[in-house]
Amino acid sequence: MTKEIIENDPYKLAGVDIDAGNNLIDKIKKSVAASHNQNVLNNIGGFAGMYELDKEIDNPVLVACTDGVGTKVSLAQEFNDLSGIGQDLVAMCVNDLIVCGAKPLFFLDYYASSKLNVNEATTVVKSIADACIKSDCALLGGETAEMPGHYIDNNFDLAGFSVGCVSKDKIIKNDNVMCDNVLIGIESSGPHSNGFSLIRKIIKESKLTEDEKNKIAKKCLQPTLLYPKLIMELISNCKINALSHITGGGLTENLPRSITNDLCLEIDTSSWEMPDIFKWLKENGNISDSDMYRIFNCGIGMVLFVDKDDVLDISKRIKELEMNSFVIGTVKNKKEKSSVIFV
Repeated sequence: MTKEIIENDPYKLAGVDIDAGNNLIDKIKKSVAASHNQNVLNNIGGFAGMYELDKEIDNPVLVACTDGVGTKVSLAQEFNDLSGIGQDLVAMCVNDLIVCGAKPLFFLDYYASSKLNVNEATTVVKSIADACIKSDCALLGGETAEMPGHYIDNNFDLAGFSVGCVSKDKIIKNDNVMCDNVLIGIESSGPHSNGFSLIRKIIKESKLTEDEKNKIAKKCLQPTLLYPKLIMELISNCKINALSHITGGGLTENLPRSITNDLCLEIDTSSWEMPDIFKWLKENGNISDSDMYRIFNCGIGMVLFVDKDDVLDISKRIKELEMNSFVIGTVKNKKEKSSVIFV
């Protein structure tokens, strides 16, 4: 192809650079391939990804999740730190899968931008691939789209899709939860990927210096923790009655999804210390306690519902797997309208 043809490429003149897309594929091939296992039947570059189910899974049920990172992307771009955004994307999907006991099998991403920045996209996709490896699943495929005029300036957005599998007789259901079950909360790394429209507003309106704002932003941008390996280890060795992934809606909205309508939850807010970043957001955003628990995870990213006789053993196992946990509450028979009571 001559220089004149390249410079007069009509698609490039319209804002879409096919060569940049090919350059991105070259940069991410090794990272994507590193996430593949013997179940993946083809490699990057095809029209679709193929994955063979393990034959030892009896009565396999496929479980699917999709999610995004929301306006955390905007904060990451503003403060020039995209290093953890890919992990955020994977975590928001695979952490949902494991709540019903499903092992994540594979993941796909969708990256859409106004103009493809190959270096930015490479950082994000490599982070996605690394997170897939940490979650023991394959990055099976993805899509990159340039849409000038639809996305403004150098903006981009992400979506993720994950599929997992669980034996039908091992699906974790909320009707396993009984009165007097105990809630074990597993630490979060920060706000994870929720509440960032509010977070950005608080940072923007604060009277901090730019350097101080940068330090706060870095704390908020800590990547969402990946829980699959931990939870799969616990499920394999312990009795877990139910789980709750604490995402948008915080503790208030997510915990009731893991119990039946005749039960409620009593949460002891003194059982764990709210991390400093949440204290800062609460103070500087003038947010009430009830709104904090309804918007943010407040330091608890995943909750296990277990028999009280199993609490010590499960807590010990979590510590051995290098995560912190707290006994945060108990299950009660419902006597009033509220499903979650903070004490």
